[in-house]
Amino acid sequence: MANVSERISQSAFDGSRLRVILMMDLYDGAQNEFLEAYEHMRNQVASIPGHISDQLCQSIENPSQWLITSEWESAPPFLAWVNSEEHVATVQPLHSCVRDTRSLRFSVLRETGVAFENTSGKAKGGLQSAPRLGDGVVRHALTFTVKPGTEEMVAKILADYDSPQPRVDENTRLRRTSLFMHGNRVVRAVEVEGDLMAALRHVSRQPEVRAVEEAINPYLEQHRDLSDPDSARMFFTRAALPTVHHVTAGRHAPEDVQRHSLFYQAKEGCGMALARLLAGQDEEAANDASSPIESSTIFQRDDIVVRLLEVHGPLGAQPTQALGIGGHRKAAMLGRLLDGGANGMPTTDQEAARFLAQAEMNLITDRRATES
Repeated sequence: MANVSERISQSAFDGSRLRVILMMDLYDGAQNEFLEAYEHMRNQVASIPGHISDQLCQSIENPSQWLITSEWESAPPFLAWVNSEEHVATVQPLHSCVRDTRSLRFSVLRETGVAFENTSGKAKGGLQSAPRLGDGVVRHALTFTVKPGTEEMVAKILADYDSPQPRVDENTRLRRTSLFMHGNRVVRAVEVEGDLMAALRHVSRQPEVRAVEEAINPYLEQHRDLSDPDSARMFFTRAALPTVHHVTAGRHAPEDVQRHSLFYQAKEGCGMALARLLAGQDEEAANDASSPIESSTIFQRDDIVVRLLEVHGPLGAQPTQALGIGGHRKAAMLGRLLDGGANGMPTTDQEAARFLAQAEMNLITDRRATES
């Protein structure tokens, strides 16, 4: 089992089993339709590698409240499934039944009773070795592409808008939003204190944000209609770019670092392996007093990996560390995982600097909430 460093607050790579909880509030009269949709979904999920079991539960106090729990051997197979087009199609029938949903994901730290076993008699997955010490911040990102040739117009729209109110409720607050572009791809990274879904719903209702979203609609490669709940839900489901790893070194004050973002296009089917490799490198950097990297957040969906860095000093001062490829062996591993990277991975600092310049995303706007 992998060790869990106190420097790591979020990670999909500790090897522990995953418990997923989906809480739902059904529309009146939708129970039978919901149960039919669940049976279809259950049969589909049962065949997914890494899935162990699931349960469907109904509240004994409020019959419209339902709960689906599932257990997975580890986080990576679940993330691969939940971010797939197959998953989008499988859960589509649930949308007409459900008024509101909330999804929670937990690593299994302790348990009583008998662990699930596979056919070889060995327990499926392990337990998280130790609790992570987080900072109360949830990190998430969205990504989408715009029509080629419209990048400059989209960048201007995304840079010129009034920030929404940071306070969501007494427990939830927006801390920071950063927008980057790499070619025609947009990445919006958010940091939230409290409930991520409550914060995202809050932002979506703000007039200034809705105006920006409507303004970029004509330039999107994937059509969406924000006035249609199903269209909006589908767009943001496909745009979700989950955090798979976050590590903080704790050596520098926030005012002494600068934010950067790097874009990695993995070979088909290699996105999770690439994210794992970069996460391991960033854990090493967090324990290296000479490293300029103060923190790293890795986002991954399918074969897209985005690495958000807080760096002390110039990003290119130590280009191999900035890229996450300390040493020739890791450079070679990265080359095998990157789309088109096998023949062009950097072996010198000069080559690494050129590669870094190609991977770095353009910062469009970076907004911190004022203290309230």
